[in-house]
Amino acid sequence: MSEIATTTEIIEDAQKGRFLDFLVGNESFGIEIKYVTEIIGIQSITEMPEMPSYVKGIINLRGRIIPLIDVRLRFGKEPKPYDDRTCVIVVGINGFSYGLIVDSVSEVLTIPDEEISPLPGINTSTGNKFVKNIGKTANGIVLVVDCEKLLTADEIGELSI
Repeated sequence: MSEIATTTEIIEDAQKGRFLDFLVGNESFGIEIKYVTEIIGIQSITEMPEMPSYVKGIINLRGRIIPLIDVRLRFGKEPKPYDDRTCVIVVGINGFSYGLIVDSVSEVLTIPDEEISPLPGINTSTGNKFVKNIGKTANGIVLVVDCEKLLTADEIGELSI
């Protein structure tokens, strides 16, 4: 009996090892492409009261309300004014969508499994809890972000509209 691959399996296989490369400062980060729904330019943000400093507010994206996380602030870096290179990466995880404000988006990279390494003995309880792996490319190192840890379940509950 032959097995027929489902559409989901085919899509997941095509996305395996593919990462959207973006910059925060001089550091290169990657998000698994399976989480990315779209990339948009920065637009008018409506601020929300009583949110953590890294939650910049919300936007209306074609009728959907999307909370925005400033990745620079979430990673504990100095704030930087938004410019024409600033992008919003809209991600979807477990039915919840939010936007990641990044300094710029570079490209979609393919990083084979053998070029992805675990973090080298770094204690994730005190730092680097957002980076899950390190990808090695011809141009250097890409820190692979764990999208599922950028927001806690409690934070998602606060942001769900």
